[in-house]
Amino acid sequence: MTNIAADRPLAAVVLAAGQGTRMKSSLPKVLHPVCGLPMVAWVVRSALASGARRVVVVVGHGREAVEADLRARFGSEVEIAVQSEQRGTGHAVMCGMEPLADFEGDVAILCGDVPLLEKGAIDALLAARRASGAGPVALLTSVLDDPTGYGRILRDAKGHVVGIREHKDASPEERAIKEWNAGVYCVDASFLRASLAKLTPANAQKELYLTDVVAMAGAQGGATGIRWSAESVQGVNDRFQLSEVEAVMRRRIARRLGESGVTIRDAATLYVGADVVVEPDAVLEANVTLRGKTKIGAGARIDVGCVLEDVEVAPGANLKPYTVASQSKVGEAAQVGPFSHLRPDSELGPDVHVGNFVELKKTRMGRGSKANHLAYLGDGLVGEKVNVGAGTIFCNYDGYRKSTTILEDGAFIGSDSHLVAPVRVGKGAYVATGTTVTKDVPDDALAVGRAKQENKLGYASRLKAKLKSAADADKAEKQKK
Repeated sequence: MTNIAADRPLAAVVLAAGQGTRMKSSLPKVLHPVCGLPMVAWVVRSALASGARRVVVVVGHGREAVEADLRARFGSEVEIAVQSEQRGTGHAVMCGMEPLADFEGDVAILCGDVPLLEKGAIDALLAARRASGAGPVALLTSVLDDPTGYGRILRDAKGHVVGIREHKDASPEERAIKEWNAGVYCVDASFLRASLAKLTPANAQKELYLTDVVAMAGAQGGATGIRWSAESVQGVNDRFQLSEVEAVMRRRIARRLGESGVTIRDAATLYVGADVVVEPDAVLEANVTLRGKTKIGAGARIDVGCVLEDVEVAPGANLKPYTVASQSKVGEAAQVGPFSHLRPDSELGPDVHVGNFVELKKTRMGRGSKANHLAYLGDGLVGEKVNVGAGTIFCNYDGYRKSTTILEDGAFIGSDSHLVAPVRVGKGAYVATGTTVTKDVPDDALAVGRAKQENKLGYASRLKAKLKSAADADKAEKQKK
């Protein structure tokens, strides 16, 4: 056999048409997320990372949803083929090869429910396929003590893979084999097309088996089997297996972050999504959840129990325990929490303090401003060095419209104040404690809107006596009954 050019083009066919009945879900199996990314998207990413010039995803069950998701994520990088009738893996690959009718090179055949398959595995498979003297087929295998349900690998005396026997078709001797087929292949495109045309449903399932292509390779020197870790090629058929795969992916992500200079306090309780970015010297404490497009800047600290989704945290910021935030930005050296809630479109400037039980919604706070306790700031524009006292509420909704509250630079809002939007508090203005603000406050003005205090000297003792007498009368009345 001759050497195979290392620069041969690579295409990938991803099988994603199965029904996934054991998932017991209305969501197509391959769209179930692993660390925030659908299983099939993990596989497509790995194929693209390995240099696949064309990626064809074979869809069937839930095809509209799967295609829409892939189009949104990958655009023209992915082509779609439809398997309208489920007639086995061989038939699925036939469907996937239709867009590749004129393709010459190698074809990686991947499963859309094997999200742990990484670029390294595909690269190793491709290298084996292109090695000097290699046959037209290379495949990944693995070893399990109990490979029940998996196709067994049949090798000749030289170690070449000469066949794969599906579990239902295997003899007792073949079922005793521990090495099993991982369902990941790299095949010469011309050989694949010719072999697919020869497939017949002569098996217990009455389906077209892709594994029969391996047996056909025996006439050309056999197939090359590369043993790989069982963990990396684990498929997902039910929700428990999904949880197992996600646990592995979480550890991988935690390891990658730790090796890049991020402090991981407890990898076992850390959840970081596939598209999250964490810069070096950031600290992630236990039970932290980071989802979506969240980005954590260098040196930022995310404390115990924080849940962030699509949040940008600037370098040096400190999110204290149990802060919840979504679609928001936290500025450099800002402090948030504990028990704060940043709802969508909230933006905190540098050195801003947002304390315990403070909720923001669609509100911007400028440099050095503070809302340290028990406040609701909704639809607000807060300038720099503004102090918002405990119990302050931006009354932003009249039952029909949301309106804006504006606090200019240096304003001071006393505790338990209500600001009824739309309203503006000017630069350096002061709102007295307990005031309800219903009209604009000019710059450097004092707004007071509370009832006048009246002191009644000596009245407390008379009031206490009156209350005690009433209580005694109630008690006596109950005793009569």
